[in-house]
Amino acid sequence: MKYWLFKSEPDEYSMDDLANEPSGVGRWDGIRNYQARNLLRDEVSPGDQVLFYYSSCPVPGVAGRAEVVSESYPDPAQFDAGSPYYDPRANASEPRWYAVDIRFVEKFPAVISRKALQAQPALGDMVLFRQGRLSVQPVTRKEWRIICALAEKSA
Repeated sequence: MKYWLFKSEPDEYSMDDLANEPSGVGRWDGIRNYQARNLLRDEVSPGDQVLFYYSSCPVPGVAGRAEVVSESYPDPAQFDAGSPYYDPRANASEPRWYAVDIRFVEKFPAVISRKALQAQPALGDMVLFRQGRLSVQPVTRKEWRIICALAEKSA
């Protein structure tokens, strides 16, 4: 099992949106960065744990947890000319972009802000602080435990 941080803008797709999906399972799609795509396609697996991170909002930070429930598969939005994620260079025989399905696990009582995360010396080497724009990024087991402990304290 691996640990990940997936970023979303909460006004586009939030923890509540995921929780309200049928069976609490939603598609994680719209990834249009090659490094994030490669992680999603090649390394993210069912059973992996996800920190759901809000970005591009007044209080960026970790909002909750989810679990990966599918292997990666071609992102259908890349083939839909009406989608903002349409890619005219993609085709069914050679898809360019991938998605996975994730299941809602828990919404934290309060978002653990980026500022609160940065205040933890043990989190100083997180990919989040080195490659801030990466929308799918690995998290170490130690980082996972620290962030989940912060969530428990905020309850």
